[in-house]
Amino acid sequence: MAIDLERPLVLVGAGKMGGALLAGWLDGGVAPGLVAIRDPHLSDEIATLAKERGVRLDASIDDLAALKPAAVVLAVKPQAMPDVLPTLQPLVAPETLFVSIAAGMGADRLDELLGGGAAIVRAMPNTPASVGRGITGGFANARVTQDQKKLADALLAAVGEAVWIEDEALMDAVTAISGSGPAYVFHLVEAMADAGVSLGLPEETAMRLARATVSGAGEMLHRSDLDAGTLRKNVTSPGGTTAAALDVLMGGEALTELMKKAALAARDRGRELGK
Repeated sequence: MAIDLERPLVLVGAGKMGGALLAGWLDGGVAPGLVAIRDPHLSDEIATLAKERGVRLDASIDDLAALKPAAVVLAVKPQAMPDVLPTLQPLVAPETLFVSIAAGMGADRLDELLGGGAAIVRAMPNTPASVGRGITGGFANARVTQDQKKLADALLAAVGEAVWIEDEALMDAVTAISGSGPAYVFHLVEAMADAGVSLGLPEETAMRLARATVSGAGEMLHRSDLDAGTLRKNVTSPGGTTAAALDVLMGGEALTELMKKAALAARDRGRELGK
């Protein structure tokens, strides 16, 4: 999706996720001169990228306010928001969209810290954004116009897919499934490799098998129009080895129930972070 900008795009915080978004925007055709970064702890990698591409690093809040940014993307940790957001209050204007990727912090609290009256999209991307395969759940408050929502969609889609949630209360569920989800998959690889070692495989071989299997299955899922359940059935021969393993994983819905408990814990922690 093309990102059409005539006014500046401000990135507040250029850590791993902010840096991934920045790379996606630049690769997607955003003019570097329209991008400004505000981050007192900028990594050498991002600083070098910014200088090489012509991204602004020295713009003051007053200078940016005069330019009326099209969007301000907030990519700092939730704990830093109470200190950072009040400094951005001069940027609040009807024509400026604020996009927050901080877990747990609701749109009303963000608006309060910005001094009120802000058009806010609360978003939760995940780490596969760093390879252009992320997915982001987004919620827009009542001040966000349709054009601003399209802009947010384009900014988020620069690093993968974007879906919209109408009920903000469900954003913590988005965090629990897709935001935290990559860690669940990585742990699955660890568990599969450990199982291979327990069966006598060398540790390196077991990890290579587990890692390639999960990444390959993920690519199959990405490319296929079939749902996950159908793909599972397609590789499960009745009475075969896969069926024997699935009898354990699916018996009494063991894995499903464990995943529900894990997601519930993540959702509840997200709610705690937002208080």
